[in-house]
Amino acid sequence: KTVEKQIEDFSEEDYQELKPLILEQDIPSIQKNIASGSLTYKTLTQWYLYRIVKYENDRDKALNAIVAINPHAVEEAIEKDNNKQTDKHFIYGMPILIKDNINAAGMPTTAGSHFLRNHIAPDAFIVERIKEKGGIILGKTNLSEWANFIFTGGPNGFSAVGGQTLNAYGRREFDTGGSSSGSGVAMAANYAAASIGTETSGSILSPSGASSLVGLKPTVGLLSRTGGIPLASTLDTPGPMTRNVIDNAILLSAMSGKDPEDSASKDIPEDREYLTELTSATIEGMRFGVNSKLLTDPIYKQSVETIVSMGGTAVEFEPIRINFEGLNDLLSADMKTDLPQYLNRYANDDITLRTIEEIAAYNREDASIRIPYGQALFEGMVALDLTEDQHNQLRTRLHNEGVRYFETPMQAHQLDAILSVNNLNAGFAAAAKYPCLIVPMGYRKSGKPAGLTFIARPFEEDKLLKIGYAFEKATKARKLPNEYK
Repeated sequence: KTVEKQIEDFSEEDYQELKPLILEQDIPSIQKNIASGSLTYKTLTQWYLYRIVKYENDRDKALNAIVAINPHAVEEAIEKDNNKQTDKHFIYGMPILIKDNINAAGMPTTAGSHFLRNHIAPDAFIVERIKEKGGIILGKTNLSEWANFIFTGGPNGFSAVGGQTLNAYGRREFDTGGSSSGSGVAMAANYAAASIGTETSGSILSPSGASSLVGLKPTVGLLSRTGGIPLASTLDTPGPMTRNVIDNAILLSAMSGKDPEDSASKDIPEDREYLTELTSATIEGMRFGVNSKLLTDPIYKQSVETIVSMGGTAVEFEPIRINFEGLNDLLSADMKTDLPQYLNRYANDDITLRTIEEIAAYNREDASIRIPYGQALFEGMVALDLTEDQHNQLRTRLHNEGVRYFETPMQAHQLDAILSVNNLNAGFAAAAKYPCLIVPMGYRKSGKPAGLTFIARPFEEDKLLKIGYAFEKATKARKLPNEYK
């Protein structure tokens, strides 16, 4: 209902006429179309809403990626049309979808959990940043419940609140990746200009790989986590998920800014020009670590050859073995303390549960509705009993081992970045707090998307975006899913 009223003056004819100006276009091109008068922020927002309704109401095409729509999205867009600014940020007037574990005023923030289905909280810090620069929050996307940390063995993209999200490249064929499943699928299907996911370990890289997207998992501390439902404060970070590198740089800069309330937040210059730096992007003279075990993958091998043909140097290395046991325990121990803190701050009077123990008990009361795939990880959390010392030691060991995994080849071969596939090394990069950028590199014979993941040292996002931009320009690998053209 919140959608239909917003598009009552928008027709199928309007949709088809504006399609070439919006579909698969990057944000600067869309802004150019608005500046020339062929589009407005209002019709842009309505086009995305119309497209969401068109596909989500079609039984054979529905992807079930969206869990909430901003009832004021079109009003906000009209306001942007009436207040056009000359020196505006590129995000101005752009409709953005956000993962449903990030607070956004006026819409529930549920993490996919039945007990939070009516939880509404004020804007997260990164959402405030986007709105300050004129971005429009179009709605919320489904996710793997509790950021993929409640059950084991079930599918990605399922939550008690949102149900099962499907992959636009093969609805019943391919997994959506997770936990930012809806953000990935919505981008693949062109449901918004850009989207935001979150990653603790793999949750941006995995769905970006599955939906042929550019996904950035920034260094922990670059973007604020205040107002996001935590999994593990040690490793959590939001990040941009987009159809191209330019949009990724734009959304990253729109979310940036030091947050005095987030102890990890670093004072990185907020006006860091990720975007203008892209114009000088080149791989020439850079050194890339190539995991020799991955060269059996033909698309990876071809991507390495492309990088070499662009003037990059590929250095083969054998990855070292590290002691990485206990990641789940670290996430569990973090969540046990972090989630109650979030709920104490944001939960309204109707939401009385605070601890993992209480939520697990609540879920058991109506298991078929609340936890159809069980809650093995929640039960494990309840049973876990780490002292503060053990928790700190575990955090330190995993961090040091993650750093060692990357620094051993990086120092031995003076590498600028390491090349991986999809979310293969996501856990190690998460623990080390190294940033990762995934860029589409092609498709398997089955049609399943594959992404090349670049991993660099902390706070080298600018370098990653330049490398990614040069690679994207040389390969142009992303294709729109067939059913959503």
